Amino acid sequence: MRAARLIKMVLLLQSRPSMTAGELARELEVSERTITRDAQALSEAGIPVYANRGRSGGYQLVGGYRTRLTGLARGEAEALFLSGVPGALREMGLDDISSAARLKVSAALLPSLRDAPDTAAQRFHLDAPGWYHEPQTPELLPVLAEAVWDDRVVAARYRREDQEVERELAPYGLVLKAGVWYVCAGTESTVRVYRIDRFTAVETSQERFTRDDSFDLPAFWEERAAEFARSLLRTEIEVRLSPEGARRLPYVVDRAAAGAAIEAAAPADEEGRITLTLPVESEEVAYTQLLALGPDAEVLGPQTLRRRFAEAAARMDGLYG
Repeated sequence: MRAARLIKMVLLLQSRPSMTAGELARELEVSERTITRDAQALSEAGIPVYANRGRSGGYQLVGGYRTRLTGLARGEAEALFLSGVPGALREMGLDDISSAARLKVSAALLPSLRDAPDTAAQRFHLDAPGWYHEPQTPELLPVLAEAVWDDRVVAARYRREDQEVERELAPYGLVLKAGVWYVCAGTESTVRVYRIDRFTAVETSQERFTRDDSFDLPAFWEERAAEFARSLLRTEIEVRLSPEGARRLPYVVDRAAAGAAIEAAAPADEEGRITLTLPVESEEVAYTQLLALGPDAEVLGPQTLRRRFAEAAARMDGLYG
């Protein structure tokens, strides 16, 4: 415990010209008396810690005692600190490790680049969850994250519809999508995607799995996400759109499906409207989505959906007519 604190104290002093005992005490969560003892211990161990007395005094390293990262331009240093996702790291239980790593990198940077962490943080922030949804951190996420890092096999129970299933999984990687955590995990035959909030139990084994070096997590996720989106579109509707409706369609339905449907549509009629066949999840979902287009979309079929829009239009006319 003390050894880790002494190392962190050295790194803090490397990253700043000087720090008072109070500042060090707050950073290290100890008393100022402990800081005095630690500084003396470092000095006795050969670390050149020097104490300036007086009101504006403080501790500093002398004699150029520092490790530097050379060859980094300012843009490269700032990009390095953009690579962290503090919220996600915290949820995975890696906050302390990340903080220590960032401190080590800061301490090793040239003095002219010391402000890179601050300039990056002031200019970029990632807020992963979608609007109007309170993010929930799955209770078992830290356990799975540790298994992912160590390539450990896990025995897991998972809710699927109205039953629980047991699986022995090799967790390859974690994905945070719109505030929801997923784990891409392999069985004997394939790699599948599991929502972490549906796990009811996870036990980490001492057994390690052999990671497939050819597995590409970003490519795998992109392929599975596109496949999942396509699998939801089980119904087709026919719709006639104004130019404005065609422009806004990708913003209210599946973007890829809308783009393909518009591209395959026949030329516009004399009113400038195009008629297209659009794959949707269901008539209910299509009704909710296309209402957002108002009079810029006319549903031609199926007739059950067209009648719903006609009834909605009549109700609207009763309110505003």
